[in-house]
Amino acid sequence: MIAQLRGRILRKSPQEVVIDVGGVGYRVTIPVSTFYRLGEAGAEVSLRIHTHVREDAFALFGFLSETEESLFARLIDVAGVGPKLAVNILSGIEAPELVDALRASDVARLTRIPGVGRKTAERLVLELKDKMPATLPAAEAPVPATGTAKDDLLSALVHLGYSRPEAERGAERALRDGGADAPDRFEDLLRRALQVLSGR
Repeated sequence: MIAQLRGRILRKSPQEVVIDVGGVGYRVTIPVSTFYRLGEAGAEVSLRIHTHVREDAFALFGFLSETEESLFARLIDVAGVGPKLAVNILSGIEAPELVDALRASDVARLTRIPGVGRKTAERLVLELKDKMPATLPAAEAPVPATGTAKDDLLSALVHLGYSRPEAERGAERALRDGGADAPDRFEDLLRRALQVLSGR
């Protein structure tokens, strides 16, 4: 099983990164939170890896933080939550907010994550509420995303399951509400767009 990859970024998008390790390119599915902390193409990176093996598939899922890797492992232990949905959940809500929502049995907040219906949210709370840590380590400092802010936001929101018109609306509102004097980090823009689209 592959548990970690260290190499050079060949290319990346909000949903995956291709890492060159000794001349072999590994395609790794990542949450948006990992994407915005990755460096540019050509930069060195080390990712924690979850290897998912099925009869018809061999997939790698990568995380920069131990917290997200741990949450991912707990999420896929829940019946009906596969690795792709687990990555989607980690992309649609920050790790501390996910932990808080699970500990507080906040089903309404969980159902605002694209792809999470009420039954899945209730199952997540039932199975994970008492397994959440009381505190989380400080988050890693994010690295600004590449490309234009709007393009990065649109790509991330569409990957999360929003339609193109919804993604456009969320991205435009997030950019409009940002301060002109100090450009927002990608994570702040994404969080604001998700709040707009979830009606908060």
